[in-house]
Amino acid sequence: MSKADLLFIENVNDILNNGVWDTDRPVRPKWADDLSPAHTIKKFGMVNRYNLAEEFPIQTLRFINFKAAVDEILWIWQKKSNRIADLGSKIWDAWADENGTIGKAYGYQLGKKSKYKEGEMDQVDMMLYELKHNPGSRRIIGNMFNHEELSEMALYPCAYSFTLNVSGNTLNAILNQRSNDFLVANNWNVAQYAILLHMFAQSSGLKAGELVHVIADAHIYDRHVPIVKEVIAREMHPAPKLIIDPDVKNFYDFTPESFVLENYEHSGKVGKLPVAV
Repeated sequence: MSKADLLFIENVNDILNNGVWDTDRPVRPKWADDLSPAHTIKKFGMVNRYNLAEEFPIQTLRFINFKAAVDEILWIWQKKSNRIADLGSKIWDAWADENGTIGKAYGYQLGKKSKYKEGEMDQVDMMLYELKHNPGSRRIIGNMFNHEELSEMALYPCAYSFTLNVSGNTLNAILNQRSNDFLVANNWNVAQYAILLHMFAQSSGLKAGELVHVIADAHIYDRHVPIVKEVIAREMHPAPKLIIDPDVKNFYDFTPESFVLENYEHSGKVGKLPVAV
């Protein structure tokens, strides 16, 4: 069985049994169908660890669209784009402005150049530079939560920083997330940043190690509670094997086709979910 499934079940039960409801206060999200308040039950400060040397952390309790998840993480971290036309899926269409962008959010922030002692680079190129020239650095961080430009973003970044750290020949990472819709986005984000860690590792001649996922606000929406209970009661399957094209050595040469999940068994899709906006 997949360890990602076991952690998901443990986390969901923790939220449902020990979480706090926000029904006593006004909330920003609304249900798209009737614009009523979309309340949540949440746990603060959830931390999960995934050892990528052991297995790829994708759920089998439900189908996760792996190719679409990879495409989005490449859109943010490799293309550094805010244009929805550069993304294969339509998951960001609802947030697009009249120019077809999501404003100065996500990839836009990673692609902005800054002056370092080593020269002018964007955040991703600086991280790659440090991994090559100074792997012992404790400053290998990508951060998208730019306070000066939050007002110009279609959505404040949820998964906002990624810290890399080398131990011997192993690359580990911490993903910091301010907010996580547990049913919709939890394992989607885990799978994405596991792929990103593999990309940084392979392009730097390192082995992928631990991904530590730190969530400030881990929540389940009220209308999602019966659905998530049904999901965690499903059959679990063994974790699939991740196959990465060994010929790709440059971070910018990876494509969605560079990654294949071998023997990905799952217990089916989740039906159409109520949408909070």
